[in-house]
Amino acid sequence: QVQLVESGGGYVQLGGSLRLSCLATGRALSNLVMGWFRQAPGKEREFVATISRSGDFAEYSKSVEGRFTISRDNGKNTVYLQMDALKREDTAIYYCSAKEFMLVHTTLRNFDDFDDWGQGTQVTVSS
Repeated sequence: QVQLVESGGGYVQLGGSLRLSCLATGRALSNLVMGWFRQAPGKEREFVATISRSGDFAEYSKSVEGRFTISRDNGKNTVYLQMDALKREDTAIYYCSAKEFMLVHTTLRNFDDFDDWGQGTQVTVSS
């Protein structure tokens, strides 16, 4: 089992930036496809971004594409989500997710694809 701990959330002004981190322990990060999801109050958890084991491939939801960047440092067992040009609708709890997977260039974007989840970190965008 993989343990995931998110950090880096907080309050940010409209148009500002934040970088979230997700530290994975219990498994080598290089064996894991990673994802970020978010859940706003009263809404279902939704896909944000995913990155392949190799780091060569990434996918984003339409709502964040061009503003958010997912990356990984397998040596540090950490995945990042750089969030720029933040909007009010980005306010949510952000969750890191992991799936041990054989293929190195595969990305995953469905909630049910992932086996392990972090506790989440709150991001609040205010004016």
